[in-house]
Amino acid sequence: MPSFSYRAVDGGGKSVEGVLTAENYQVALRMLDEKALFPVKVTEGIKERGLTLGGKRRVKGQHLTLFYSQLADLLKAGVPMLRSLDVLSKQGSHGALTQIIKELREDVAGGAALGEAMAKHPHAFPELQSSMVNAGEQGGFLEDVLERIAIFSEKQDELRNKLIGSLIYPCILLSVGTMVVVGLMLFVVPKLREHLRPETFNIMTHIVFGICDMMQHHYIVMFLAMFGVAGAVSGWAKTAGGRHAWELFKLRAPLLGKVTTMVAICRFCRILGTLLHNGVPILQSIKIAKDSAGNAILAKVIEDAGESVKKGAALSEPLGKSGLFPSDIVDMIAVAEEGNNLETVLVQIADTNEARTGRQIDLAVRVFEPILLVVMAAIVMCILIALLLPILTMGSAVA
Repeated sequence: MPSFSYRAVDGGGKSVEGVLTAENYQVALRMLDEKALFPVKVTEGIKERGLTLGGKRRVKGQHLTLFYSQLADLLKAGVPMLRSLDVLSKQGSHGALTQIIKELREDVAGGAALGEAMAKHPHAFPELQSSMVNAGEQGGFLEDVLERIAIFSEKQDELRNKLIGSLIYPCILLSVGTMVVVGLMLFVVPKLREHLRPETFNIMTHIVFGICDMMQHHYIVMFLAMFGVAGAVSGWAKTAGGRHAWELFKLRAPLLGKVTTMVAICRFCRILGTLLHNGVPILQSIKIAKDSAGNAILAKVIEDAGESVKKGAALSEPLGKSGLFPSDIVDMIAVAEEGNNLETVLVQIADTNEARTGRQIDLAVRVFEPILLVVMAAIVMCILIALLLPILTMGSAVA
C-alpha cells in the first residue's frame, strides 16, 4: 500500500505536515477530511531529507545484497514471510530501504506475492530480480533464489568496484593533464607570443596560436558547439538506429569491448544456471535470464536461441552462430547439454570467466595508462615545438 506525504491546514489555520498510508490518492484525501484537515499539497511517497522518495526510490547494491541474504536466512530458519519482513523493517539502518520493506510487508499481507510486491518498486528492485523471486515462489525454492541473488549481486558489486578503482588513476591523470594543457594555452603561450616575430612562425605555431585565440576570445562559441554536438549525439542515440549502434559499439570497442561482452555473458550464464539449478524450466529460464545481459543485441541473440530451443534445437547452436559467444564457452555449453549438467557448467563458466575478466580489466587499464601519458606528452611537445622553433630561429638570426 503506497504512502503519501501531505501538507495541510487545521481548523485553527495552523500548517500541518505528515505521512499517511492509503490505497490511493482519493482515499488519502478522505482520511485527511476525517481528521478535519484541509489538504494543501498531497504527493505520493515519503519525504526524507527534503527529497520525495516515492516510487522512484533507489537503494544501493550492497544494501539490497544484505536484504536478500538476511531474508533468505530468516526464511530458512522457519520464520514466516510477514514476520521476516517485520524484523528487517525494524532494523531501520537505511531509510529508503526500510520504507520499501514496510510497503512490501503490507502488500504481502494483502495477498500479493513477494515478487509482485517487488515489481511495484522498479527503481529499487531490478526487473530481473523480481522475475527470479516470482519463479522461486512458484517453484517452492524462494530461499535458495534469494541466497543466490545475494551471491550474484555481491559478485557484480565486486567486479564493478574493481573497474571503478582501476579507472581512478587514469581519470586523475587525464584531469591533471588537461588542466596543464589549458594553463599553457591560456597563460604561457600568450606571454611568449608577444616576444616572437611573425616571420619566424611555422605551421605548428600558427595552429597553436589559432587554438589559443579560440580559447581566449571565442570560448562561448566553443562551448555552444560542444553542447550542440552533445545534444545531436544524445538525440541520435535515442533513435532505434542510434541505440543499436551504441549497443554494438559497447561489444566491439577496442580493449573494453571484449571485457563488456564477457561481463554480460558471465551474468547471463550465472542467472541461467541458477534458475535451472532451482528447477525452473529452460524456456522460462532463458526468458528471464536474457534481460540480465544488459545489452539489447546480446538479449536478442539469447531470445532467438530460446526460440530455437523451443523448436527442439540445442542451446549452443544459435549462441555459436551469433559470433558474440566465444567458441570455448559454446563448446562447454554443448558438452554440458549432452551430459545433462547444463546448470552446473553454466555457473562454472561464470566463475572462471569472471576471474579472467577481472584480469583483463587490469590489463586494459594498465595499457590505457601509458597511452594516456604518451598522448599528453605529445600534446605538450607540440606546444613546445611551436614555441621553441621561432625562438631558435630568432636566436640564429641574431647570431
